[in-house]
Amino acid sequence: MNRVTEIRYVGYGVEDFETERKFYTDQWGLKEVYAEKNIACFKTHGHHEHHVVQLRKAEVNHIEVIALATDSSADVDALYDKVSNAGCKIIHAPRNLETPGGGYGFRFFSSDGLPFEISSDVEKLDSRPLERWEGLPVKISHIVLHSPDHQGLVKFFTDVLGFRVSDWLGDFMCFLRCNSAHHRIALLPGPACLNHVAYDMLSVDDMMRGISRQKEHGNDVKWGPGRHTAGNNTFSYFTTPNGFAVEYTAELEEVDFDTHEAIVHEPSRTIMDQWGIGTGGPQTMPKPKADPCLFKTAEK
Repeated sequence: MNRVTEIRYVGYGVEDFETERKFYTDQWGLKEVYAEKNIACFKTHGHHEHHVVQLRKAEVNHIEVIALATDSSADVDALYDKVSNAGCKIIHAPRNLETPGGGYGFRFFSSDGLPFEISSDVEKLDSRPLERWEGLPVKISHIVLHSPDHQGLVKFFTDVLGFRVSDWLGDFMCFLRCNSAHHRIALLPGPACLNHVAYDMLSVDDMMRGISRQKEHGNDVKWGPGRHTAGNNTFSYFTTPNGFAVEYTAELEEVDFDTHEAIVHEPSRTIMDQWGIGTGGPQTMPKPKADPCLFKTAEK
C-alpha cells in the first residue's frame, strides 16, 4: 500500500506538565497508560491505539512529534525511501522504536520543520465499547496544521505520504484523507505550527456531554457548538492549560477513499458553521505562531 493509513498520537512538550497531565485525565476523558519522570502517555477508553497523547516536561510549549500509522514494516521502509527522496531532513531511519508501545518506524521533519513519525506494529491495548452519554473521546479524528507553503505541503502529503484531497475551503484550507474518514489532516496557511487536534465522539449527544464536563471544570467553549460543511462534522473547540487547541467532534463524513471527488466550498458564515448558533469563531481561537522548536527534536 505504501501510504499513511491513520493517525496515532501527538506528542507535546509542555511547560506546566502536571496541570496538562491532570487536564487529559480529569477533564478530557483519557486514561494514563505510561508514566515516568516528566513523561506521560494517554489513551482513549474506546480504541485500541496505545496512546493518543504524549506529554513531556519542557522549557517551552511545542510540538514534539505527530505520529502517523502505516500498515506494515514494508510500508514503513517504502515511505522512508519516498520521504528521503523528497528531501526531508531525517531524524532517524527505520528502527525498532523504544517509545511507549514500541513498533517499527522512522522520524523526519517536514519542509516546515515540524517533526513526524511513521510507524507500524505498535502494541495495541484493550478498549471497550463506549455508551451514549459517557461523553468520552473514541480516538483522534483529525489534525489541522499551518504552513507558510500550504499548497506545497498538500503536494507532499498527497504525492509522498499517499493522502488524497477530499475538499477545499476556498484556496486556503485543504482537507486530506488517508482512509474512509473525510479528513485526517487539514492544512492552512500561516507560520509552521499546530492549529488543533480533534477527537471523535460517539455521537452529538456525547459531544454535548463533553462540553458540559469542560464547563464544569471552568473551561468554556472557544468556538461552537456548530457543524462544519466540509466533512459535515459537528465541532466544539477548547484550549488546554498550556494553550493548545483541542476539539470534540462527531459525525465526520465517511467517503470512498478511491472514488470521492473533491469540491471547493466558498467561505461564508454558514459554510464554516451550518447551525450558526455557537459562540465565538475562528477569531476566538489561539492565534497561530511558529512552533518554537522547529527542526529540533527531544529524542535522539
